Amino acid sequence: MRVLVAEDEEILAELVATGLRRAGFAVDTVYSGDAALAYLGLHDYDVVVLDRDLPRVHGDDVARRLVASGARTRILMLTAAGSMEDRVAGLDLGADDYLGKPFEFPELVSRVRALRRRSARPVPPQLERHGVRLDTVRRTASRDGQELDLSPKEFTVLQLLLEADGGTVSAEELLERAWDANADPFTGAVRVCMSKLRGKLGEPALIRTVQGVGYAL
Repeated sequence: MRVLVAEDEEILAELVATGLRRAGFAVDTVYSGDAALAYLGLHDYDVVVLDRDLPRVHGDDVARRLVASGARTRILMLTAAGSMEDRVAGLDLGADDYLGKPFEFPELVSRVRALRRRSARPVPPQLERHGVRLDTVRRTASRDGQELDLSPKEFTVLQLLLEADGGTVSAEELLERAWDANADPFTGAVRVCMSKLRGKLGEPALIRTVQGVGYAL
């Protein structure tokens, strides 16, 4: 859901981030190792796409510190050096996966999704409740067999509600896990998205507001 892209080539970083957002992820980008550590300390990321040759703090040191902290964030390490020795060294540092540059973007997205499924919050391939069914692999949604035309953000919010299995999800948690660091908590983004999602789900209404607490399905 939430991905950090740490890549010192800014154009490449933004291209990767744009593609991951289109695939339904909330993405932040940083261009140095010290910035990566700062963001990793502030937010609960599912995956970090980590360039190995970062300035100021090397990507290897970022990986070491992240692993030592006991964080559940999975590490997909990127590098221009693609020899077997480099891959072994990266994995030995604690990286969960390794991808050499240049790479094919569909493969990157597939690997990020695979790492997300291996995170401490495993997501089953199918989520279903009250006639709503989500396929988290194909990213399709339906209600009572009728396909739903959801935006990537609406899909992610609905997935979080289904994962809660009837429990309440706060607006703060939705912002943390479905939006990136640029989201303004005072804009009403969650409320607007929830209104659109309710409209697309149709009647009878499925999403209820728990006053002062959050939302539940």
